Amino acid sequence: MDDADSPAVDSKLVRRLIAGEFAVTAEITPPVAAGPQPLLDKAMMLKDCVDAVNVTDGASARVHMSSTASGAILAANGIEPVVQFTCRDRNRIAILSDLLGAGAQGVHNLLMLTGDDPTQGDQPDAKPVFDFQSADLIRIARQMTDQGALPSTGAKVKGDNVEPGTRPIDTPPQFFVGAADTPTAEANEKWINGLRGKVKTGAQFIQTQLCYDMDIVRGYAQLLEEKGFSEHLFVLIGNGPLLSAKSAIWMRDNLWGVAMPDAVIQRLEDAADPKQEGIKLCVDQMQEMADIAGISGVHLMAPINTTSIPGVIAAAGISNRS
Repeated sequence: MDDADSPAVDSKLVRRLIAGEFAVTAEITPPVAAGPQPLLDKAMMLKDCVDAVNVTDGASARVHMSSTASGAILAANGIEPVVQFTCRDRNRIAILSDLLGAGAQGVHNLLMLTGDDPTQGDQPDAKPVFDFQSADLIRIARQMTDQGALPSTGAKVKGDNVEPGTRPIDTPPQFFVGAADTPTAEANEKWINGLRGKVKTGAQFIQTQLCYDMDIVRGYAQLLEEKGFSEHLFVLIGNGPLLSAKSAIWMRDNLWGVAMPDAVIQRLEDAADPKQEGIKLCVDQMQEMADIAGISGVHLMAPINTTSIPGVIAAAGISNRS
């Protein structure tokens, strides 16, 4: 990434990325709980081995503790969060208010997403909102940080530094803004235009869908370099320890965008201990990714196998996250 594009936000994740070191983030789903301890029980095991912990926003369109509240709890307990924001559930008043609230709680890292179809979750009668698209969230979070202003077409606030259609923020947030992507080894126009749009609206980092196909990862990294995306974006590849061939097949067949080659499934099927083989596979792929130009880090996702993540990171030789 060029110096002109380097974020000035003071977060551990940003420092790691700017230093050119291999970054590690991990993802947890907030609990169905109205107290902090179940969330902290999940996150504390990751505190000293990852640079930041993602908290999902109504993942799979199911009700959990809000991502903004979860991020605030983690930040207050010394765990750097990446707070996910989806467009699905809130209108712009609510989303902008939550962004201000996140900033006030010391949250810096955001991942902007569209959100899963509510009819597929545990509240199928919920009304989808989609007042914003994910590109809008990226642009607005950058505007809040870079200009210290909110979009407000009805704003009547006057001032020397107030642009038309904006409203100034007292104590602007300092956001490091991310987006999602699906790794590809083919430079199709849809992918190119989509990623260009994310760069144009202000995305600074990418966390990808799960990808266990290293040929795709290498091809993706080459495309990022060739198309100039590496000059503007830090890219973290989605991965994680697999439990079994059965779970790998389920992920391939049911989770959108997952790249799960037959060789990986076969490796798990042939293993005497599939869980340990899944850990070893993740370690092998992390080590390989750490040596690929254009790949800035890994984003580990293992919703029912989070306890394996610290061991994976240690075995991969990636430590000293403090």
